[in-house]
Amino acid sequence: MKSRFKWLATLVALFTCLGIGADFSLNEVNAKKDDGTLKVAMEANYQPYNWTQTNNANGAVPIEGSKEYANGYDVKIAKIIGQELHRKVEVVKTEWDGLLPALTSGKADLIIAGMSPTAEREKAINFSKPYRNSTFVVITKINSRYANAKKLIDFKGAKLTAQQGTFHYDLIKQLKGAKRQPAMRDFAAMRQSLISGTIDGYVAEDTESTSFKMVDPDIKSIPVSKMAGFHATKEESVTSIGIAKPNKALLKSVNQILATIPQAKRVRLMTEAVKQQPKTDNDKKGKKAKSEPWLVSMWRQYGGMILNGIGMTLLLASVGTIAGFFIGLAVGIVRTIPTPTTGGKRWLLKFVNWLLSVYIEIFRGTPMMVQAAVIYYGIAQFWHLNIDRTVAALIIVSINTGAYLAEIIRGGIISTPEGQFEAASALGMTHNQRMWHIILPQAIKNCLPSITNEFIVNIKDTSVLSIISVSELFFVGSTIASQTFKFFPTYLTISAIYLILTFTITRIFNLIEKHLQGSKNYNLMANQVQVGTPKDMEAKN
Repeated sequence: MKSRFKWLATLVALFTCLGIGADFSLNEVNAKKDDGTLKVAMEANYQPYNWTQTNNANGAVPIEGSKEYANGYDVKIAKIIGQELHRKVEVVKTEWDGLLPALTSGKADLIIAGMSPTAEREKAINFSKPYRNSTFVVITKINSRYANAKKLIDFKGAKLTAQQGTFHYDLIKQLKGAKRQPAMRDFAAMRQSLISGTIDGYVAEDTESTSFKMVDPDIKSIPVSKMAGFHATKEESVTSIGIAKPNKALLKSVNQILATIPQAKRVRLMTEAVKQQPKTDNDKKGKKAKSEPWLVSMWRQYGGMILNGIGMTLLLASVGTIAGFFIGLAVGIVRTIPTPTTGGKRWLLKFVNWLLSVYIEIFRGTPMMVQAAVIYYGIAQFWHLNIDRTVAALIIVSINTGAYLAEIIRGGIISTPEGQFEAASALGMTHNQRMWHIILPQAIKNCLPSITNEFIVNIKDTSVLSIISVSELFFVGSTIASQTFKFFPTYLTISAIYLILTFTITRIFNLIEKHLQGSKNYNLMANQVQVGTPKDMEAKN
């Protein structure tokens, strides 16, 4: 038995080392908010307004909780504001749907992400004076049947879409006869859909078409804002800075600073951003750059980001599985405690079992993505506790895994033959002694395949933590794909990395499981030593 527990301890130590080896120090994870920092929320994935890069070239600023940097027109505006406020700018990278929760929960001080001050958004947050004016276009292929549209009715039959959570999607209704497709997550997805032909076009601002044409000359923008019958309010045609409603002083300061930035300077900043946006395999004239294998090119430019993503994925999966194992072990043991004979203890145990059942049902019955959003943003918004996103992710994976493993371990305990319990009781063992020395070693060994499966699931399911912008492998892959427009090669590479990780973990656990099984030869007669010859035995008799 001791040998088996040594192997379990070795397993824990192995994956703890994997987590430590991910190069994410505790100082980074538990870093306290610096009062001298201006935290600005943005996607860092919407060129030329904002994007992600691997270094601080062209004045890029650091992204919170990562080794990456953000740049773009929004970043340039943020730096001007930060300079006037004497605060260092740091980007809080999050998906579009997470921008408002990040601001209202106190994770960010400002939203500078090309956001328009619509009436619905103004119910939740305040907006500054506009810092950018835009017109609207339909972006399509240059050889599309809709490329020469002159009137709104010319888009009849066109499959059009827009970004999810934006008013752009509602503007499609003004294009009579157009077939409105489901809204898409971001501009990178829309660009890829247009290139692959699954849509005929998408509605966006004129800046998006300028940025897209820099990397793909085969697209065309149709200025629908100039067509008769098209209407967009003044609020929908500008972009402003989002500020939490209680922060009136910051709103006043931001408006004062924006008033000092002349229009000519804003135009110059946008021109610079368009020129500085990440390049793809195409140069500005649309000609292919000198041949270099796409895999080599991607690793040369983004290899550091990918390795950091792998490290974060292993950290979350290993720590989450180990912590979840001990949570599940504790819950499984408690839920298999025999019913006490005294009334008080019996009711206490029932109450504890009820609480544990609620915990298990909640975390097994809701998606991890929802749990992540509730824990990360909800705790900050309602209890004013600003938990680091990596710490929040570790907590989420751990308690989610614990809920699943609790039932797995409970099943392993109750599936142990009843005779094992009876024999241990006959030897005078207490319940704790029976569990520790007899039942648990067998139950854990029997549960090991399920624990292995849970570890593999955690490696893959960490991808849902992109909802709180944890820079794990999938989130990094999405960023690379959106900036290189190499969607298939990038996701194929990410899939291969996931396969290597899960294959390796499976083989490690298979070796451990094989060792715990022990020898299959239990023929006791084969181990007996025969003393003397048969004649000697007869003589003795």
